[in-house]
Amino acid sequence: MTRVTTLVLETAHGPAHAHVHDVPDPHGILMLGHGAGGGVASRDLVSTTEVALSAGFAVALVEQPYRVAGRRSPPPAAHLDASWTDVVEVLRARRFHELPLVVGGRSSGARVACRTSGATRAAGVLCLAFPLQPPQGKRTEPRPSRLSELDAVEVDVLVVQGERDPFGVPPAAARRVVHVVPGDHSLRQGLATAAPIVTEWLQRLASKTESAG
Repeated sequence: MTRVTTLVLETAHGPAHAHVHDVPDPHGILMLGHGAGGGVASRDLVSTTEVALSAGFAVALVEQPYRVAGRRSPPPAAHLDASWTDVVEVLRARRFHELPLVVGGRSSGARVACRTSGATRAAGVLCLAFPLQPPQGKRTEPRPSRLSELDAVEVDVLVVQGERDPFGVPPAAARRVVHVVPGDHSLRQGLATAAPIVTEWLQRLASKTESAG
């Protein structure tokens, strides 16, 4: 049975929570952040946690300080990135310093993981519903793209994206696999079809890191 420990960790922008799911002799640690207005109990994060635990990875679900404080609106990106980096560094120092680190999250959390992947020395990035562009809606002007955040990642990336996501679907690249599932940005449908892909990707990263070490 998996043991779950909730840690309160101080960051530059207030306390964050890390819900750590331990497994015996983990192959690595997967740290996941939540979406802008949601929390760590979203269905895709819960499902991905179960998949990672089955693959032998410990998992830490991280609540940003603004969510811990009860706010729904996120602060500027620089605050999110700094808080996330603080949490990663503390957890690595305290518990997981010798394990391969995979970072990721859903939507906004995926963007944070991408932007900080170099600073956190991650071995890979797992993106759930990466918000490539704001939805079209009634816009007439071109929509800004966040593709540069994905392109800047220098390690392996796996993106799981709904085929009808109004934020769009990122393209695959040399070190980026994009797995499209049925459904939209919520990933409530079809996420189970991605489970074998996520499992194989995590296991391959762990083996790759072991070989490099």
